[in-house]
Amino acid sequence: MTIIAGLMNPILYYLVLFEAYDMLPAQVAMSINYTWAIVLGIMAIVFLGQKIIAADFIAAIICYGGVLVIATQGDLSSFSAVNLTGVGLALFSTVIWAGYWTINIADKREPIQGLCLNFLIALPISFALCILFSDFDISVKGLMGGAYIGLIEMALAFLLWSKALKLTSNASRVSNLIFLSPFVSLVIIHQVLGESVYATTLIGLVFIIGGLLFQQLMHQRDSSS
Repeated sequence: MTIIAGLMNPILYYLVLFEAYDMLPAQVAMSINYTWAIVLGIMAIVFLGQKIIAADFIAAIICYGGVLVIATQGDLSSFSAVNLTGVGLALFSTVIWAGYWTINIADKREPIQGLCLNFLIALPISFALCILFSDFDISVKGLMGGAYIGLIEMALAFLLWSKALKLTSNASRVSNLIFLSPFVSLVIIHQVLGESVYATTLIGLVFIIGGLLFQQLMHQRDSSS
């Protein structure tokens, strides 16, 4: 399980996701990537035997409606101009990420231990891929980028999230905070990358977040009834 999980995250997931970011505006790739929660719900139903309710289908329709708005910038007639490869890769990244967390749900190991073993497996493979498929030009900028992704996005974010879930008396309150992150990301994308945020991105993102919130609320209501 450690080998499979390590190959999925960080190797395959970030290879696919970064390629999607290279082909699409950052705000588009980021927004599409948030639909991983819908894919996770589907996988949990299929592979873990979790209960399915009508809200799951409705939420999926709402979320992927948002993806359509974002990808086409609200103009369905211009669908032929959409970078389908980039959108496909962004959607595929959600399948990889959801699959990784599906494996983790079934994994009985301590989360931090599992993450550490995954990265130990991934390190030599990532190093070999760099040598085989890139110029492997070491630079300060590249090292800083790699250090940021490894320390902030992967290690620290995972540890803080796990700690927050353990400290809170109500996990749903903490879980709901995740819905703030895409809007914070848009601010960062605008400030750091200089991208103008499309109105259609905001509209599509509202669809995606709305669909996820609807699904979460319906499951909470179903479990309490």
